[in-house]
Amino acid sequence: MKSSEEMSIGALADRFGLAAHVLRHWEDVGLLDPRRQANGRRRYGQADEARIAMILLAKDAGLGLDQIRLLFAATADRPARRALYREHHDRLAGRIAALQASLSVLEHAMGCDAEDITACPDFRAKVAARIPD
Repeated sequence: MKSSEEMSIGALADRFGLAAHVLRHWEDVGLLDPRRQANGRRRYGQADEARIAMILLAKDAGLGLDQIRLLFAATADRPARRALYREHHDRLAGRIAALQASLSVLEHAMGCDAEDITACPDFRAKVAARIPD
């Protein structure tokens, strides 16, 4: 897209593989603020395109729209943003650790010589570790 070109909501949504109603919703919650023509139609430029890419990156990282809005808010202070980053980092690190443990169990099961995985000593130890004291 040339710097002077603008797109309709449908064209921009298609560009990102989104439904137009998603962009309308993001506007409703304060994440997007497209230029409006005299007839009320939305027009999107390069800044809007970059903003959508940022929203998608944040969503890929697991952030919700309220969190994304806080991160984008010009009035949000740096300590508040850093606290949000830290909190989300810690939550993601916990999820990653749990997924890595699950992956380890599956990798063991794929190569396990036991006829029945429930008879495998390694698997039984993992089961026992999951039982609360």
